[in-house]
Amino acid sequence: MLRKLRIKFICINMAIITIMLAVILGLVIHFTHSNLERNNRQMLQEIAANPLYLAKPGDASKIRLPYFTLRLDGREKPLEIAGSYSHLSSQEDYLQKLIDLSLSTRERTGLLPDYNLRFLRVSTPANEFLIFMDVSTEFTTMNNLTRNCLLIGVFSFFAFLAISVFLANWAVRPVEQAWSRQKQFVADASHELKTPLTVILTNTELLASPSFPAKQKTRFLENIRAMTGQMQKLVEGMLELSRIDGGSVQTAMEPLDLSALAEESVCPFEPLYFEHNRELQSHIAPGIQVNGNAFYLRQLLEILLDNGLKYSKTDSAVTVSLQKTRHSCLLQVRSLGEPLSAAELERIFQRFYRTDSSRSRDGSYGLGLSIAEQIVEKHRGKIWAESRDGVNTFFVRLNCVQG
Repeated sequence: MLRKLRIKFICINMAIITIMLAVILGLVIHFTHSNLERNNRQMLQEIAANPLYLAKPGDASKIRLPYFTLRLDGREKPLEIAGSYSHLSSQEDYLQKLIDLSLSTRERTGLLPDYNLRFLRVSTPANEFLIFMDVSTEFTTMNNLTRNCLLIGVFSFFAFLAISVFLANWAVRPVEQAWSRQKQFVADASHELKTPLTVILTNTELLASPSFPAKQKTRFLENIRAMTGQMQKLVEGMLELSRIDGGSVQTAMEPLDLSALAEESVCPFEPLYFEHNRELQSHIAPGIQVNGNAFYLRQLLEILLDNGLKYSKTDSAVTVSLQKTRHSCLLQVRSLGEPLSAAELERIFQRFYRTDSSRSRDGSYGLGLSIAEQIVEKHRGKIWAESRDGVNTFFVRLNCVQG
């Protein structure tokens, strides 16, 4: 599909470019030819005003091209020749052929391409004249221009073809990445759902067997309930990502007190941290205002706090800090845990990615940080992680409302 999309993009691009090149170069050739022909006709008219006039060096006349004038007798024979080709007077056969060709048409002016001449017939009460102008320069100019335009057209075609291929790849890259992420998302979701479904199916079959006592069947039911709960969390996380990707976060942005929101989010987690032999510390500067969605920002804080609870070491402290900088605020969640490598720091926000695959047993499917990243992006902020000396820190930078 993506290959066809690229080819379609290139074909449309090249069709437009080819038409534009043909029109532009065709207009250049047309107008150049028209200008040359108009100038030459004008020159013939100037000569016709005085057919036997012979221009001198330094003359200010606009006459530039070589020409000669024939005065005809009553039998349409050359009587006199004037102009740049007076040596033709001895070539009677050649001159007579030019006269016959010129008089064979009813038009006063015309072109003799075989002789590279343009003619003009001028009649006066006493005489009849034929003025011939050498248009070899015009033909040479037009031939060179046509050849150059063809070369420019061919070169431009292949240059634009290369540019179109580059632009097609550049334009399709986001679609390709989205398509790849979608396929990966479906594959990962299928993999995550496979285990609980297998457990549920197995326990259902065992539950239906009459050979097991009631106590064991109770355990089978508990297994089914636990796996169903994990599946529910997974589906809810996937739906949450879908809602955020759909852009619904942007529908309810308003100024809010992020400091107060952070304090409210930290309080419910203090008992949980205490139960898991961990300490939750907070250093939140008051009065920090941001433009955002309270529901999703609270969810962002809960994801980071839950992540700190799951991945910090026992008997350690997790620190939450919120400080204001010049035009933004910086939220940090620091915890002592297993150091994250550079590769893990790059992949930790990917969907379904877990540094410890066994975490799926406690309901962690690797969707939390991906949801957090989507929330921060919708708020035009930045989120990243760092790991130094065993301390893992998650940073969130948001723009503040300027008071």
